Amino acid sequence: MAMMSIADAYKSAIAEEMRADPSVYCLGEDEDIPGGMGGAFTVTKGLGDEFGANVKVAKDKGFEAKGLDIANDRVINTPISEILLSGVCVGSAMAGMRPVADLQYGDFLFCMMDQLVNQAAKMCYMSNRQVHIPMVMRAPCGATNRGAQHAQSLESYFIHVPGLKVICPSTAYDAKGMMKQAIRDNNPVLVFEHKLLYGGKRKEAGQLSAMGDVPDGDYTVPFGKAAVRREGRDVTIVANMLMWYKAMQAADELEKEGISCEIIDPRTLVPFDYDTVLESLKKTGKLMIVHEDHYNGGWGAQLASYVAENAITLLDAPIVRVAAPDCPTPFSPTLENFVIPSVDRIAQEARKLAKL
Repeated sequence: MAMMSIADAYKSAIAEEMRADPSVYCLGEDEDIPGGMGGAFTVTKGLGDEFGANVKVAKDKGFEAKGLDIANDRVINTPISEILLSGVCVGSAMAGMRPVADLQYGDFLFCMMDQLVNQAAKMCYMSNRQVHIPMVMRAPCGATNRGAQHAQSLESYFIHVPGLKVICPSTAYDAKGMMKQAIRDNNPVLVFEHKLLYGGKRKEAGQLSAMGDVPDGDYTVPFGKAAVRREGRDVTIVANMLMWYKAMQAADELEKEGISCEIIDPRTLVPFDYDTVLESLKKTGKLMIVHEDHYNGGWGAQLASYVAENAITLLDAPIVRVAAPDCPTPFSPTLENFVIPSVDRIAQEARKLAKL
């Protein structure tokens, strides 16, 4: 076992899969150029030293050319063109490669919607399973004082698309195991990674420590299985990424008041583990869903509708959703902190729900 940040856990998974399978390669903007960061959040920093970076840096930049054979380089630095990035992923995956792409910010997924939704997600179905698209798209998400175009949580846009798998690891253990699972999957997988959980060399205001024990050997974390992060008896709280950390803090406060919360981290949004949620509701009878995405049409709405349609008799009170209001994420830190669900707000809503 080794203590790792989430950023290092992702890097470890990608490196191990590249060593084991020559069809795996990385690409992205500032993926691992000399003097660069290794993506926006340092996840791929250093991979170019082992696997070759597809760049030749001019001497006027202050670096010597590495003299690598471009045909064999497996860490590819791309132009700032997300439509190019996704097109290369889909095409190379169809040809038998396994690309792992790095978006600097998940917001840029909108620049590649046709390739993701109309090509990657549908090719297997349209070809009667003769064509597979084993590609991984890594998308940093979450609000970090960067304004409305660099702060969105976009998971809900993609859970609507048949053919895509959507995951959101939030611990170092899950980050490595689920990334390895994603790379080996024969379907396109979107990996949402919260910026405040990376714990890498790039420090973020409000960053949480998500360091954890990660096995040295090979392992995977299967998709479609939620994690019960805390057991409780009064309220079931389902929250992903940064929000389950906040939910845990809220649960600590509520425990002092005699209110016991069960915290479930879904980890995978497609496929979703509804069974674990329903088992919890058999104990608590009360459901609260917390996500950083907007209230209207967030993934919590899908979970709420599923429970209402299939297990409404388990509920002793209305379902509560805690989410960001339906407005763009403000740039002002004060306003951002107001719209993003806080520990106090989660505790307040859980407290009211427990008393119903």
